[in-house]
Amino acid sequence: MSLIAITEVKKRFGDNEVLKGINLDVDPGEVIAVIGRSGSGKSTLLRCINGLEMIDDGSITVAGAQLLPDDVHLKALRLKVGMIFQQFNLFPHCTAGGNVMLAQMVVKKTSKTEAEAIARRMLDRVGLGHKFDAYPDQLSGGQQQRVAIARALAMQPIALLCDEITSALDPELVNEVLAVVRELAADGMTLMMVTHEMRFARDVCSRVVFMHEGRVHEIGPPEEVFASPRTPELRHFLGAI
Repeated sequence: MSLIAITEVKKRFGDNEVLKGINLDVDPGEVIAVIGRSGSGKSTLLRCINGLEMIDDGSITVAGAQLLPDDVHLKALRLKVGMIFQQFNLFPHCTAGGNVMLAQMVVKKTSKTEAEAIARRMLDRVGLGHKFDAYPDQLSGGQQQRVAIARALAMQPIALLCDEITSALDPELVNEVLAVVRELAADGMTLMMVTHEMRFARDVCSRVVFMHEGRVHEIGPPEEVFASPRTPELRHFLGAI
């Protein structure tokens, strides 16, 4: 059974139909790279899966539960599916450890003692155990993004959605973040990543989804998508990067 099932999903902003009937199933442990031009609907698709945008038509099911727009269902969904954004969105007045603890205590009502223990484990997991007491302005961009990953992991999600998580980083910091994602993939975490990092998509991902003008235009194993694109749109996209 698919962990995430997306069926005929459509999303409009006013007269602009951004998603035009998306069908995609994600199995447990899969690592999916979503690629395509800016404006093709990639980020909107992730935001719909996490309930940050409400769909207009179709259905999204996560772990057998259909995504519904009420607060109870949205809260339950976000406990299952973590999301990491381009911007790190850390609270500047909280330490790295405090940022990782906060959602656990507020959303899951975890005790402070347990939240701290989990935060220390998650920061260790992303290589930042020694930065527990550091504030965001004392961290590099790559370190801040790794704290954001630790914060998402602390909620113990069954899947992670990553929206261009390296695009706000200086080039020399990209690899340290991708190394963490690579380890998560090796550990069996289900991941959907909107990314421009084609080498990472080729080396780590199970399948690559090429979106074009609001549709899944091509989909397949990375060696097939990159080596033998079937459509001129994908050939042109790959030739331009």
